[in-house]
Amino acid sequence: MKTRQAGWLGAIAVAIMGVVASLPAQAHHSFPATYDVDKTATIQGTIVQVLVRNPHAFVHVLAKDHSGAMVEWSVEWASGASLLGAGVNAKTLKAGDIVIVTGNPARDAASHRLRMRAIERPSDGWKWAGTFG
Repeated sequence: MKTRQAGWLGAIAVAIMGVVASLPAQAHHSFPATYDVDKTATIQGTIVQVLVRNPHAFVHVLAKDHSGAMVEWSVEWASGASLLGAGVNAKTLKAGDIVIVTGNPARDAASHRLRMRAIERPSDGWKWAGTFG
């Protein structure tokens, strides 16, 4: 009888540890710590690189900054898995595409980063908009 109880207790302990271990993966960082979620900025430029991956996809866009200088912006997007579920894959956007991106700007303006809120490719009208966390 004691062996059966020990087996159940071990299984319960392993299950609890699994749940606890998964919590940090779902809350890996705070967007408000990196991005000003109360502001939006829009850039228009040329895609340099698209990375559809987990935990977050990125689009790198060559566009003007607030002073008019051409800089490479790093735009953080949803997870690769979420994007695939929405029909976005590594071939949806490609280097050379002209895009308009709207997002939350980084708190550090010199980093030239945005948290994606919407992206549009005017050449064919393709658009994506949404939130992620």
